Amino acid sequence: MKGEVANRFKNLLPFSFNLLPPKKMITIEQITPELTWRLRRDALYPGQKLFEMEMEEDSDGIHFGAFTDDRLAGVVSLFQNGQDFQFRKLAIDPSLQGMRIGSALLEYITAYTQENGGTRIWCNARVSASGFYLKANFIQTGKLFIKKGVDYEMMEKAITPILNH
Repeated sequence: MKGEVANRFKNLLPFSFNLLPPKKMITIEQITPELTWRLRRDALYPGQKLFEMEMEEDSDGIHFGAFTDDRLAGVVSLFQNGQDFQFRKLAIDPSLQGMRIGSALLEYITAYTQENGGTRIWCNARVSASGFYLKANFIQTGKLFIKKGVDYEMMEKAITPILNH
């Protein structure tokens, strides 16, 4: 009898439980430049003052925030120059990294670029984050530089604009 019960349930073993929290819903919307500053500081420049996060170019850009549970979880700023779109200061709340928020923002601004006639999207990526951009099909240009002790490389992605507007 004991062996019979074991045989009956042997196909159920081994089993596992998914103990991870359910996927969080991410919504993305346009925000004011001032709403980007805290996450810029916390994720990219810890220790600096909040007012130091303002960029002179902020008034020329379009700024997006990713929200989860009504909380600002990620930010990015996008700047257009003809058909080229540069994004800057992609920053994710350090406590929420690894939850695809950065990927969602990157996909969103790529689609935005495409829908607005862009043929190229690019950034000056921290070399430490180049793997993230490579996974999103960005290519390394070989243009390297150091700014304030941080290594950067220009990375870019050619896109086909959607001209149905």
